[in-house]
Amino acid sequence: MGSFLAAGLGLFQWDVFLLCSLTTIFLQILSNLANDYGDSIHGADSAEREGPSRAVQSGAISMKAMKNAMILFGILSFVTGIVLLYISLTSMEEFLYFLGLGVLAIIAAITYTAGKKPYGYAGLGDISVMIFFGWVGVVGTFYLQAKQIPLSYFLPASSMGLLAVAVLNVNNIRDINSDIKAGKKSMPVRLGRRKARIYHWFLLLGAVLSAIIFVVLNYKGWPQWAFLLVLPLIFINGRAVQTKEKAAELDPYLKQMALTSLVFMLVFGLGHVLA
Repeated sequence: MGSFLAAGLGLFQWDVFLLCSLTTIFLQILSNLANDYGDSIHGADSAEREGPSRAVQSGAISMKAMKNAMILFGILSFVTGIVLLYISLTSMEEFLYFLGLGVLAIIAAITYTAGKKPYGYAGLGDISVMIFFGWVGVVGTFYLQAKQIPLSYFLPASSMGLLAVAVLNVNNIRDINSDIKAGKKSMPVRLGRRKARIYHWFLLLGAVLSAIIFVVLNYKGWPQWAFLLVLPLIFINGRAVQTKEKAAELDPYLKQMALTSLVFMLVFGLGHVLA
């Protein structure tokens, strides 16, 4: 999304885009590995878990091997991040600022469920996803190419952040029973299933509203409204989360929400570039 926004201003850079993507992929893998590792240690991934089996939980990977994989992807994300900053920034002040953000991203990926006091178990995962998957990921990528940050560009960043939180919310509603037993106070555990469903609609509608406001403020042509074609997919997800009770029934909509977020980004971004 950040690269599409830069392309809309004629400031797109392939090398920055590819390195941003690679660093993000490494961070995502690191986060997934750490989540598997941490939930196994803290008990959220027990034999009673209703979702798909996890690598450590099932015995497919040992704790030591998973920890080594975490170290590997932590190093990979740090190295690609350093190269990214080296080729895109000239100011030492900017370099150090973004380096700090990168280190925080690595720490956030690991400590979501791993460590002595994982913040995911305190219900802070949603705000972390909003910050790193939304504002930092989108606006940071845009800035590394465009060297500017119009305030209105936080709106599409918020759209992506809210959709990413929606992915997490589907996951946490699915796992609500096992999380309660493990003492993991995710947002659905704190809110309860009924209010978590209302919260899910808030996330979905907030993402759409942020995109609408951005288009109104930065209108160039009708292709910018193309993202509205994704509304049926968003509605399908919201309706499923509202009506599905069993984890097995809800599980497919975790993937559907992730793919809907991807389609939303592509259609919104292309519309912005073509307008």
